[in-house]
Amino acid sequence: MPKIHGPLEDSARKTTGEVLQASVVDLIDLSLLAKQCHWNVIGRSFRSVHLQLDELVDVARKHTDVLAERAVAIGVNPDGRSTKVAGDTRNAQPDPGYLQDDKVIAVITDALAGMVSRFRERIATTEESDEVSQDELIAAAQDLEQQHWMFEAMR
Repeated sequence: MPKIHGPLEDSARKTTGEVLQASVVDLIDLSLLAKQCHWNVIGRSFRSVHLQLDELVDVARKHTDVLAERAVAIGVNPDGRSTKVAGDTRNAQPDPGYLQDDKVIAVITDALAGMVSRFRERIATTEESDEVSQDELIAAAQDLEQQHWMFEAMR
């Protein structure tokens, strides 16, 4: 079976691959978390929160695909299976059922704050191992920081 090797040396591939995998898991979980909240949000700010959650899902899905495909391009297979995401998630999960808009805003704001911090660490990690992947992580972090700002402004 053919194997994609990509342009990186083994140690750089390993470091970058781990960063990309963790990022893919974060983003998949973020999209699932946002959709769960989207379907169940209630309250006075329902419409604005509901619509902002859809925008967040679009951002998460876009960057998931970019980073997963970058992993393949450097010779690393991304793992986006539900068992992997559930096992590796670092995001707090909301309770099932209806969710008050203020609780949704808090859950999403906290999840984004954690992700922004992790993405900034990953950006630093890839500074020497792969500048191309670093650029993709920077683009994702920029969008995540914008989403964090928008949710935080709703508090």
